[in-house]
This record gives sequence, structure tokens and C-alpha cells, in this order.
Amino acid sequence: MTMIAVVEDDESIRSIETYALKGAGFEVSDYEDGESFLASLKDALPELVILDVMLPGSLDGIEILKTLRAHFGSIPVIIASAKGSEFDKVSGLDLGADDYLVKPFSMLEFVSRVKAVLRRAPSSGSKTLKYGEIELVSEEHLVKVEGESIELTRKEFAILELLMKSPRRVFTRENLLDQVWGMEAALETRTVDMHIASLRGKLGDASKFIQTVRGVGYKLEA
Repeated sequence: MTMIAVVEDDESIRSIETYALKGAGFEVSDYEDGESFLASLKDALPELVILDVMLPGSLDGIEILKTLRAHFGSIPVIIASAKGSEFDKVSGLDLGADDYLVKPFSMLEFVSRVKAVLRRAPSSGSKTLKYGEIELVSEEHLVKVEGESIELTRKEFAILELLMKSPRRVFTRENLLDQVWGMEAALETRTVDMHIASLRGKLGDASKFIQTVRGVGYKLEA
């Protein structure tokens, strides 16, 4: 059974989220602050974290997210916050969140987003992907170009992985927003263009494989 951790200081919201997840067949542990949640990681790791941004104590949701990405990079995280500006969403996603829900939201949408993120999470049996000089290992969050490791953000990594899994397929900007960010209309498509530009810069000469399909999107092709 999938274990999900809910980190939320509002008891009523935490109870509703926990009830909805248990009703959908998940096992749930809930925490009212960041300190107790991080302490729990010494005993067991959840398979997904629901994380509020504004939490009591010395650790807010952003600090917890940074800690998770630094030490437990593969755990999917969904931010559930009342802070709903585009800046807040982009900041959270760029720091490594897999999705961003703005309160209030329906429990139907909530459970649907959880299932979608779990579907996108790398499986333990995932294999090394290779295309030209590029090599990608999902479970190690590793990318090499001509044998040299390069550092990518989680979103850059996810874009490259998606393109490498389906070479020659054209992905629209909307496709990439949906599959990488998990949000169909919450962000502008220029977000994709910015991440593609950054990814190309890091790939160096191997960026030639990421081709722009004018007026449509991007594809990976020699």
C-alpha cells in the first residue's frame, strides 16, 4: 500500500486530506509541523508528500522542500498552499515540487493530482536512456554528455527524460506543462521555453538533438 505523508498545520484541512486519501486506498501519516515530519524520516520514507508552505515553527514548507531535495531527491512532493500567485507556483515548482495545488480545492481534484504524480514517479525498474552523446539514468538523477556529468534541475531533467523516452515525437508546450509540471493551464507556456533554453545551454553541443518545431513545440531528433 502506498504511504503518503500529509504535512499541514490546519487540523480541519489535514483531517479532510487524510480522510480523502484513505478513502482512495492510500496509507497516510499526518504531521502538523515540519520538525515532526523530518524526524519521522529516520524511521521510514513516504512514497509521496503533501506539503503546506506556511507552517508553524522554524521550518516552513519551502525549507522542508529544499531538505527533501537535498537528501531524498526521488520522493514526489505536492505543495498544497493558499499562496496562489504565478510567482509562488513557479518558485515552488522550480525548487523541485512535482505539482502545486492552490487552496481551496476539491478532494476529487486532490486525489486525482496525487494519482497523476504517482504515475509520473520513476519506477525502480527504469533503465538507462541513451541518445547520441546523452546518457540519462532516472533513479540516480544522472545525466552525462560524452561521459561527463552535468547538473540539471528536476524540471530540466524531467523534460529531457520525457524527450528521450519518445525520440522524434513532437511535444507541444502544453504537453510538457501537463506531463512535467502536472498543471494544464496554471502556468504560461513561456515557462517551458525558459527551461528548454537553460537545458540546451547545459547540454552544450548535444543540444543539437533538441529541435524546435516552429509554432508547435519540441522534439528529440538527430
